[in-house]
Amino acid sequence: MPELPEVETTRRGLMPHVNGRRITSVTIREPRLRWTVPATLAREVRGQRIETITRRGKYLLFALDDGGCLIIHLGMSGSLRLVDRDCAAGRHEPFDIGLDSGMNLRLRDPRRFGALLWTRDARNHALLKDLGPEPLDGVLAGDYLYDASRRRSIAVRDFLMNSHVIAGIGNIYANEALSVAGIDPRRAAGRIGRDRYSRLSYALIKVLESAIAQGGTTLRDFAGSDGQPGYFQQALRVYGREREPCPDCGAPIVRQTLSGRSCFFCRHCQH
Repeated sequence: MPELPEVETTRRGLMPHVNGRRITSVTIREPRLRWTVPATLAREVRGQRIETITRRGKYLLFALDDGGCLIIHLGMSGSLRLVDRDCAAGRHEPFDIGLDSGMNLRLRDPRRFGALLWTRDARNHALLKDLGPEPLDGVLAGDYLYDASRRRSIAVRDFLMNSHVIAGIGNIYANEALSVAGIDPRRAAGRIGRDRYSRLSYALIKVLESAIAQGGTTLRDFAGSDGQPGYFQQALRVYGREREPCPDCGAPIVRQTLSGRSCFFCRHCQH
C-alpha cells in the first residue's frame, strides 16, 4: 500500500507539472471506487485552476482557485501520473483529469480502493478532520506519543498505524521505525516509557525522510509519478526480510502476524 513517503513522492513529482494548470475536462470511466465518485464532480471542477497540491496523511489535496478542493487517494496499489492526452486508458484506470498543458492526470487502481472526491471545506471533511498530526510537521515528539499511549494495551505497531494518533503511517514504516528504535512491535503501547518514545519519534522522522529522499518504496505495482519505481526497498531493515540477517546483530529477522498483518522484527535487538 502506498504510504506517506509514496504519496509525498507523488505530490512532489506532480507539483511542477500541475500547479497553475487549468482543468479542461474530467473523464470518469469507473465511478465505483472506494467511495463513489460524486456525479457533480466534473461540473464543479471543470475550468478551475489548480493552485497547489498539499498532502494530509495519505490523501492528496488539489486546491482550486474557486476555493474547492479535489481529494485523491491512491488506494492499496494505485499510482497517479501524467500521460499524454492521446494515451489510451487501460482497464484499471478509472479516471482522467485533463489539463490545459495537453496532459492528463490519470489514476491506475487495479483494486479500486482509490478515491476521487470534491469538497468546499477540506479542513472539516469527514475523511480529514480527525486525522492526527503530520509526523514531519515538527509536532511529533516523544512526549506526544507517550501521552497519547497511556492506558493503551494495543501493540505499539498498531498504535503507530492509528491515523487518529499519527497521520499517514502504515505497516512498512511502522515496522522500520520500531526497528531503528529497538522496540518490539508487539509490545503494549502503554507499557513503553517516555525516553523510548523520544527515540521512536526520532526514528519515525528519520525513516520517513530517508524514504522520501529515495523516492518511496516500490510495493507491487506502485511507481513514482514519472513512471520510475521508488528505491527505498533496497534500504529496508526488517520489512519483508524474514529469515534474513538483522543489519545490527546478524540474527534472523522474524515475521509474525499481528492484527491480521505481518510484522517483522529482530528478537535480539528489539524488546
